[in-house]
Formats: sequence, C-alpha cells, structure tokens
Amino acid sequence: MHATFIVTKVVSTLLLLPTNLILLCIAGLLLRRAYPSVGTVVSLTSLLLLAVLSTKAGALLLVAPLEQRVQPPAASAAIAADGAQAIVILGGGRLANAPEYDNDDTPSYWTLARLRYGARIHRQTGLPILVSGGTPDGSKISEAAVMANSLREDFATPAKWLEEASDDTEQNAKFSARMLAQAGVKKIILVTDALHMPRSQLMFTRTGLEVVIAPTVFFSRDQLTLLSFLPSGEGMRRSEYAMHEWLGVLWYKVRHGDSQQAGGVPVAS
Repeated sequence: MHATFIVTKVVSTLLLLPTNLILLCIAGLLLRRAYPSVGTVVSLTSLLLLAVLSTKAGALLLVAPLEQRVQPPAASAAIAADGAQAIVILGGGRLANAPEYDNDDTPSYWTLARLRYGARIHRQTGLPILVSGGTPDGSKISEAAVMANSLREDFATPAKWLEEASDDTEQNAKFSARMLAQAGVKKIILVTDALHMPRSQLMFTRTGLEVVIAPTVFFSRDQLTLLSFLPSGEGMRRSEYAMHEWLGVLWYKVRHGDSQQAGGVPVAS
C-alpha cells in the first residue's frame, strides 16, 4: 500500500464525516471546563449537525449543489455526434476476495454503476473504452483490470485501453490523457457518478482534452420519503462523499489557482 495513499486516507478521515464532528464534540466538552457556555454550544451544534447530515434529506444540503453543476444526460443514441472519439470510465473502488467469484476482486457498486453506464454509451456510439484505476491499496491487480474483466464478462463490452498506474482522480486524468494522446484522441466522453463529476471534469479539462460529461447516479433525484428524514448509514455516506468532493474541488483550485467553475463543459445528450 502506497504511503501517500495511507496519509491521504488518514487526513481525509480527520476532515470528513463523522470524525470531524465527533472531534468537534469532544473539543466542546473540553472547552466546558474553562468556557461552559461556549463548550456546550459547540458540543450541541456538532451533535445536531451529525444528526441532520446522517439523514438522506440532510445530505441534500451538500449533495444537491454539486449535482446541479452537471446535468443528467438525455437518453439518446447520438452522444458521439459532436465528435467524441473515446469513452473514459473512472474507477470507484473494488470489493476484494469476492467468494461468489472464486475469491477474485470485483468492482464496488460505485464502479459497477459507472461501468454499466459506460457500456450503455458504448452500445449507443460504438466508441472505444478506456478504463482508469491503479493499485493505491497495494492490490496485486489494478482496478482497471478488474473493470475491464467486468465489462467483458458482465456487459459483453471490450475495453480498448487500461490505464493501470493512477492512485487518484488527478492521476486518472493525467495518465489517461497521455495514453489517449498516443492514439490521437482529443475529445472524450467522461463517465463517473454525478458527485464525482465536477472534480473529474476540472482535472480532465486541465490536461487539454475536450470533455463531454456523462454523469450517472444522481442522489438529488432520489424520492424523499418519511424515512429520508431519519438518520441512516446511507445518509451519512452521501454526506461524507459530498463533503469529500467539495474539499477536493477546493484543494485542487487552491493548488492550481484555478477559478474555473465546474459544469461549463458539454453534457452527453
């Protein structure tokens, strides 16, 4: 497992839900010794935020603004009409040692959703596919190889290129662009889930590629029910993911001095 991957995960854990609010609550309890009123307010506020952001409805406070930056694509078979030359599908993790698949690694449900949509676009357009994902967790085979195997076996769809060296989204963009440049590809259809798309769009556009976005999995379009207002693991997971993406976009822009708004790139239609 790469040291940078471990450091990134530790820092992310401290900055993201639920750890950040748990630490804030502890800080409030410690503050109560010297400043009782301030400490109580800090602790109660952190607990209230934790409760709200643990619901699917509360998660929309973080999810909806991100997903509004990218529009859901139209169900059309004419996606490549404007000159796209390839489909790029980004990895989103794996499930290791799946017993029902002879203990082989399989795509996580995030990755599987992206593969399913990428395969659909391939059937509509006939465009070749690049799958991108390395081994940041130290696995023996790359995430791209796991994705290519799933495309072939589950969706009867081939992957033409496997980008197997990347550890994160920025490297997904950099290494994929380098591989596609060798094939003369200048315009791509980028497939990932809607929350991940604004950051991915920024990074791929910066490589010089012309990007048509094809986002999938829109949590903000999910139907709200009474249960959506109750704390749940799924609500917390959505809030954590959205917060991760907000921080990722901010950090990328700070590092690169990039004030470009995500969402200004054509959408697959």
